[in-house]
Amino acid sequence: MSGVPFLSSPPVVVERMLKLAMVRPGDVVYDLGCGDGRILIAAVEGFKAKEAVGYEIRDDVYKKALEEVTKANLQERIRIVNDDFFEADLSRPSVITLYIDSLTNEKLKRKLEKETGPGTRIVSHDFPMPGWQPLIEDTTPDHSHTIYLYVVPAAFSKKGGT
Repeated sequence: MSGVPFLSSPPVVVERMLKLAMVRPGDVVYDLGCGDGRILIAAVEGFKAKEAVGYEIRDDVYKKALEEVTKANLQERIRIVNDDFFEADLSRPSVITLYIDSLTNEKLKRKLEKETGPGTRIVSHDFPMPGWQPLIEDTTPDHSHTIYLYVVPAAFSKKGGT
């Protein structure tokens, strides 16, 4: 599927996303639309997450992610799935990262509401989850990127008529 754009989160955004989500040892991090795997690698290497799983639908980008994970020698703790993230089982992760447009977030939120467990931290780069209340809305120092942190179920328990 080559029609899906590949936009990577800059390192400063990756770092900030994982800090806001309070990633720590024991966490299982999922990145939906994982691109080149940079968030997964940072979660495992820099934040000592127990495991990380990325979903990437584009074959070319999926292959790049596999290369990056292999280069970092993290194949035992990071798994990349070449499939649509709407097929993912979202009951496992304690942290989910997103860099997905508003329209896709709108479609994804029902799946997140249904499958994620209490306490799951969902962090979104630049695109808020429509109808949800972020626990934290943060910007990078240069104000060029916004990061939204949501915690299940508080993020959507106050939603008004979606």
